[in-house]
Amino acid sequence: MKTVKVRGLNRKHKVLIYTISTCAWCKRTKKFLSEMGAEYEYIDVDLCSKEDQEKIRDEIKKIGGSLVYPTMIIDDKILIEGFLEDKIRELLEP
Repeated sequence: MKTVKVRGLNRKHKVLIYTISTCAWCKRTKKFLSEMGAEYEYIDVDLCSKEDQEKIRDEIKKIGGSLVYPTMIIDDKILIEGFLEDKIRELLEP
């Protein structure tokens, strides 16, 4: 499973985003995080193998997600589904 790390000055939180490579909201979320200077990792689910896609789905469901993209997990416990700019800003503000 290919995880892409995007470096940023704000490294206070561990941020992982499950995205779809062609999704406009996913792209907007990544751009917003970069503009905020947040360090994060993402996985383009649609570019993963079927086996990895199943693992990702199981992981998202395990933490209470509903397979909406983008799905962001902060510090292995906070779940944000979709592009919720205010909530992301509140949680990741330096």
